[in-house]
Amino acid sequence: MHLISEFLSNIHERAVFEKIIHDWLMIWVTIEPIGTLALFAAITSGLSPRERRKTAMKATVYSAIILLGAIVSGQIILAALNIKLISFQLAGGVILFLFGLQMIFGLASGVSHKPEVGHDIAVFPLAVPSIVDPAAIVAVILLTDNHLYPIPMQVVTGVVMLTILAIIYVLMVLADPILRIIGKNGAAILERIMGMILTALSVELVMSALGIDRWNIPKS
Repeated sequence: MHLISEFLSNIHERAVFEKIIHDWLMIWVTIEPIGTLALFAAITSGLSPRERRKTAMKATVYSAIILLGAIVSGQIILAALNIKLISFQLAGGVILFLFGLQMIFGLASGVSHKPEVGHDIAVFPLAVPSIVDPAAIVAVILLTDNHLYPIPMQVVTGVVMLTILAIIYVLMVLADPILRIIGKNGAAILERIMGMILTALSVELVMSALGIDRWNIPKS
């Protein structure tokens, strides 16, 4: 009995570890921190170091509130609209795939990132749509599917998301030296690598929604 209990415990620990890695990759690439760093450095260049830290903190807090709201109420809203999560997963996979292609080919998203007069830049364009864009909202809702993941696993996803946002806060504070080190070419390369990861993960979502086993694709 002890050996069986230990074996089941190891399986559970491996499942949690795999969930953490998968969620980390999905959330990290959808938030797309390199683009956020470049935008933050550009629109806060005239601020003092204290003001920049304050702006970075506010943007991080706003982003956390929005994404936590999506985790808590996303599926409730979908249920109220009578939208099945499997349909949302399929549509979400397609959306994430398109976002990944934009990152790979360096295409503009079509959303203006210019600050609006009279608005807090921590809200727009930093929190939305730079950190929290539709892809990030889709990702956190899919990663906390009530039908697939128990509450503890959903809490793990929430912790992963908050950890990533905390890291992005630190990166924003250090935006100027980081961009000087990696340069524009390095930033472009990293963005395209993350785009490739995102497209691969989005294909996995679509295949899962269609019930296709990635290791046993049916032959025609």
